[in-house]
Amino acid sequence: MSFVFAPLFISELLLLCRRPAEIANPLVFFAVVITLFPLALGPQSKLLAQAAPGLLWIAALLAVLLSLEGLFRTDFEDGSLEQWTLSPHSLPVLVLAKVAAYWLCSGLALVVSAPLLGLMLGLPVRCLPVLLLSLLLGTPVLSLLGAIGAALTVGLRRGGLLLALLILPLYIPVLILGSGTLQASLQGLPVAGHLMWLACLTVLTITLAPIAIAAGLTISIAE
Repeated sequence: MSFVFAPLFISELLLLCRRPAEIANPLVFFAVVITLFPLALGPQSKLLAQAAPGLLWIAALLAVLLSLEGLFRTDFEDGSLEQWTLSPHSLPVLVLAKVAAYWLCSGLALVVSAPLLGLMLGLPVRCLPVLLLSLLLGTPVLSLLGAIGAALTVGLRRGGLLLALLILPLYIPVLILGSGTLQASLQGLPVAGHLMWLACLTVLTITLAPIAIAAGLTISIAE
């Protein structure tokens, strides 16, 4: 597995570095959305702090969803996906390497920038480590689940709306757990239970989502 995973992972990272717009778009969207909320709600720090858990997670969810439509598009158009399906290597391992590279370039940037944006919303400093850890566990789940929808809609010219309709219901448990973790931290309650559930969901998604993504790509290519 590592013999195939590592070279493809590095190759995908290099390709993403050559297309900086694909990395910057989700991050810019995330920052702009969070910046607009204080302007809309006014300088009421208490209200902003109370709304911060939901606002941060919804903005992160939408930012991840924004760039997922084109995740497999280039590979589909140049025939790389067909070569993947014909390859003797495991297709779930190949797609896991691609999604991991995508998350490292875009999802990790959201995690790193989240504390600064959280402070803009009046989030207490003591909540920032919980914010970082919850996003670090939750954003890979968002990327993997979104990749399932991207695989199913890769053959459609305008699959963005269909992708959102397919994936948003799957995002609901992650949204509830992620915002609930931050809300508990804001209220001074224990967060270990929320984080453990998020970790379980992350492990489950990493284990099963690549199989579903591979099946979705096989279906899309066969059509």
